[in-house]
Amino acid sequence: MAALIEELEFTQRIDFPAKAENIALAEKLIDEACTKHKVHESHYGNILIALTEAVNNAIHHGNALDPSRSVTVGYEVKDDRIIFMVQDQGPGFDYEHLPDPTDPQNIEKPHGRGVFLMRALADSVEFSDNGATVAMAFSLQPVSE
Repeated sequence: MAALIEELEFTQRIDFPAKAENIALAEKLIDEACTKHKVHESHYGNILIALTEAVNNAIHHGNALDPSRSVTVGYEVKDDRIIFMVQDQGPGFDYEHLPDPTDPQNIEKPHGRGVFLMRALADSVEFSDNGATVAMAFSLQPVSE
């Protein structure tokens, strides 16, 4: 599945400093992309939550709130999917061995749900660059009743 990221040719992308308030820039891109490409309302919430988590992780964990480092958010529409990519300039993380946030010993912890949510909400999630880049694909087709 590593081909997902390597083959991306962005329809649109933005770069911004790793500052918490810049998450609004990513939200604006998501809104514009979903409107432009007629993303079904049943998918919009999943996309917004998953992408917000990824951007928040890139700003806070990947780039450690260092405004001299940037976060890149972009997307491409391919066939019947919209694929979003979030990249930071941090060292990455071990995305294969994260604690399970549904485990009773982790339920009360305030962190550790972002990647879990991304995997639950996106149709597919792929990490590269040691975890500093994540791509998430979402269907453009409405959910069948």
